Amino acid sequence: MITASVLGAGIVFIDGTVVNVALPAIGRTFHSSLATLQWTVSAYTLTLAALILVGGSIGDRYGRRRSFIVGVLWFAAASLACGLAPNATVLILARALQGIGAALLTPESLAILQASFRPQDRAQAIGTWSGMSGIAAAIGPFVGGYLIQAVSWRLIFLINLPFVAAVVWIARRHVPETSDATAVGRLDMAGAGLATATLGTLIYGLIQGASAGWAARGVVIALVTSVVAGLAFVVVERRVNDPMLPFAIFRARQFTAANLATFMVYGALGGALFLLPLQLQQVLGYSPLEAGTALLPITLVMLVLSAQAGKLSQRIGPRLPMTVGPIVAGIGLAALSLVQPGTTYLSTFLPAIVVFALGLALTVSPLTATVLAAAPVEHAGLASAVNNAVARAAGLIAVAVLPAAAGLSASSYLHPAAFTSGFRTAMWLAGGACALGGVISAVTIRNDPAAAPAAEQSARYSCSLDAPQLCADQGDGPLASGTGRHPVA
Repeated sequence: MITASVLGAGIVFIDGTVVNVALPAIGRTFHSSLATLQWTVSAYTLTLAALILVGGSIGDRYGRRRSFIVGVLWFAAASLACGLAPNATVLILARALQGIGAALLTPESLAILQASFRPQDRAQAIGTWSGMSGIAAAIGPFVGGYLIQAVSWRLIFLINLPFVAAVVWIARRHVPETSDATAVGRLDMAGAGLATATLGTLIYGLIQGASAGWAARGVVIALVTSVVAGLAFVVVERRVNDPMLPFAIFRARQFTAANLATFMVYGALGGALFLLPLQLQQVLGYSPLEAGTALLPITLVMLVLSAQAGKLSQRIGPRLPMTVGPIVAGIGLAALSLVQPGTTYLSTFLPAIVVFALGLALTVSPLTATVLAAAPVEHAGLASAVNNAVARAAGLIAVAVLPAAAGLSASSYLHPAAFTSGFRTAMWLAGGACALGGVISAVTIRNDPAAAPAAEQSARYSCSLDAPQLCADQGDGPLASGTGRHPVA
């Protein structure tokens, strides 16, 4: 079960990071501007962020395993289209289709674990998922760098196909079907459309504003449309019977606080990882493989420490790890501002990336577990989807805003001196945003178990698994026996 969830989420996370290493090669193939490279990243994140809430609702209603498999297959088809794209426009459209598949499979990969494991075993399972998924995201640049240098950037998309086959086989054989029996009514497609319109016009305005000018007619229209669509989204979600984003879920202070911290941390992460491979390759002259290898310390640190961070958070509470982790990661990002011509990997880049990785490892598992623990188990899909949407939206906005805020123009990545100056500013901004996430956690996150809703507390005495019995014992293994309404012991 964990294998299928991790592999499924892993291909999504890998594609979320591996493309960054491929950006210079894609730019050379299609003679692209920085704005086109931003859209290559943002088209994927846009549909993922806008539709992931619907993806969670689909799983809750129609079955999480079924939705997971459909999402994986959709993602594979879009990956094939990316690998065969004849021009930048087709690649961007295919990336948007990839995001739709990711929006369906990502929340289900985590909701399957949340709904299938007993409460006392969930933190360890989620820690494993977070750690392995984080490793997948971190190893993506290394694997991608090798494939780009050895063959072509197109292979980073085509390589997904055999992994998809393995995920589907494992999921069909070993993952139980779960759903939310209380989830009824129609899907909120109006809300999904307005969310997509809000984010799409916002990102268009932010990206184009940096090159065309903020007073340009198209930019102003896009930004105004984003505001109007956002207000309409709020109105619709408050009036429809079955909203994809029921605002009542944010009444839980712990849930809202954790998502606010998520926005700051993942915004910093997304913006930094967009610019860092460009700095390494376009300015410092690294090959794609060297750029990917330079990021390997993140993989190693996450591998060693993620599960331990989950256990630490379970023992002492999430507040301290969620406070210290983002601040440490922010220091690491700020230190990356020193990476410029004339510096060496061992003296400058390695110490900074290790500090960043330490902070990230300390943050990810406690943050994920805190978000899910703050919502009732029957809304596992929704809670996972909201948190993922927040993380993706944060990265999406950061990729659009950070280059402009740092003074990078559409052609800056082709001019090393200009790009280095903007990169230095961008890393300080990203580091500050990440550290702010730690400050928010210090002020708002509580260790008190009472912060979890009553439904989560009562789940300690009943199994949430709405599926055929998986084991004959009465709760000795990680999977509780019985169906959703039977006692664990």
